[in-house]
Amino acid sequence: MRKTELANGEYYHIFNRGVDKRKIFQDSGDFWRFWSSMNLLNDKEDGLMLDWRNYKRDKPAADLKTFRQESGSCQKPLVEIIAYCLNPNHFHFILRQLQKNGVMRFMHKIGTSYANYFNAKYDRSGALFQGRFKSVHIKSTSRLLYLSAYVNCNSEVHRIAKALNYRWCSFPEYMGKSKNSLCRKKVIISHFNGAKDYQEFAKGNILHAKQKKDDEKTLLE
Repeated sequence: MRKTELANGEYYHIFNRGVDKRKIFQDSGDFWRFWSSMNLLNDKEDGLMLDWRNYKRDKPAADLKTFRQESGSCQKPLVEIIAYCLNPNHFHFILRQLQKNGVMRFMHKIGTSYANYFNAKYDRSGALFQGRFKSVHIKSTSRLLYLSAYVNCNSEVHRIAKALNYRWCSFPEYMGKSKNSLCRKKVIISHFNGAKDYQEFAKGNILHAKQKKDDEKTLLE
């Protein structure tokens, strides 16, 4: 049990990485599977992943958006996803809890589902993630805005890929360059004069985060 129960209506920075810093995403199929879980398992009810598999078998060309529209899925979401980034060996979310224990349930569902998938695919056993996910309560609007940029652009902070072109983060969605509609962007964008204004804000924070990581690396050398 966590020392402090996460509260409904509050925002949290959630993150975790692979055990021993190992890669948890080996190829695009792995990224897609985890991203799909974020969509399908964010619901108070269970069974949507199985429903999706059956739906996809009957309609191979269908996508998740069509499935959710036709099935009425995710009518009782556990959390609001504000921002996310999936990197090869770790991930970041900003979540707002909607249901009691919603963050815990959401993270348990996607963690268990993905670990089972990964272990079966790569013929391995044991823990995939480095213990229980970490959570930090976001207590102010200024911190929420800063962390939204940090999470949205985390692939760029770690010099993996430019966030605007990185498929597995929410920044392209914020900038209108993706058809995905996974995030509650209005929570963040409403504090800016549109997407371009937010992009400039994010650029400044990316530079700051990169410099901070470089400074920390230098101190350890």
